[in-house]
Amino acid sequence: VQLQASGGGLAQAGGSLSLSCADYRRTFSNNAVGWFRQAPGEEREFVAAISWNGGSTTYADSVKGRFTISRDRPKNTVLLQMNSLKPEDTAIYYCAAARRSMVSMLLSEYQYWGQGTLVTVSS
Repeated sequence: VQLQASGGGLAQAGGSLSLSCADYRRTFSNNAVGWFRQAPGEEREFVAAISWNGGSTTYADSVKGRFTISRDRPKNTVLLQMNSLKPEDTAIYYCAAARRSMVSMLLSEYQYWGQGTLVTVSS
């Protein structure tokens, strides 16, 4: 596994969780990295993405203002800080590396996927 996602768990509505995506082999330091999520019975959807150097970020409207994506280049880790969580944020969250260095919201641009981590938000 080239990308390792962690940090999921159970939170109450209004609470916070922090997800981490580790690139242990330092394979994707020049690639944009994104977070996606998939709820039961739903299609996988874009959440947030960050460019190769962390200089550019983009978010889905549903999480804008609540989630923050960041990149620790020395540690080859991408973080997703999730605040003001809502029950509708419940999903399996996946991190992925894009084929490009700049951000993209398109699932098709992401070629390398980590395993997911489950986030459950209770009301």
